[in-house]
Amino acid sequence: MTGPTISAALRTRVRRQARQRCEYCQTPEWITGLVCEIDHIIPRAHGGSTTFDNLCLACSACNAYKQAKMHATDPETGQEVPLFHPRRQRWHEHFAWSESGTLIIGLTSYGRATIEALRLNNVEIVAARALWVGVVWHPPQE
Repeated sequence: MTGPTISAALRTRVRRQARQRCEYCQTPEWITGLVCEIDHIIPRAHGGSTTFDNLCLACSACNAYKQAKMHATDPETGQEVPLFHPRRQRWHEHFAWSESGTLIIGLTSYGRATIEALRLNNVEIVAARALWVGVVWHPPQE
């Protein structure tokens, strides 16, 4: 689906707000060396606009798993709930880091559903986080 071009100024604003890290899994670009993508929080396929309030920074893995999803099932309650919204919700109210610093823990139904839908604790990223913890690069500090 082709949509409106995102201006350089808007891209810069989104990247600055995100502090150059994925707004879902919190992985900083400098750790991976990969530039994050601009994600439509409410996908254009569902009527989402190309405005600051609907754009966030997402790593390629989170963006690929999210696709056009807006909702997912909370594994604890079995209820379908909206995914975490980086512009309307605060990350630390819905997620926390495990004691080891390698797993993202869902604190709310939004957090738990987002962890499952975007596979925020997939085997590859958890292994990478373990290496980053070992060199004191992770978890990201506020």
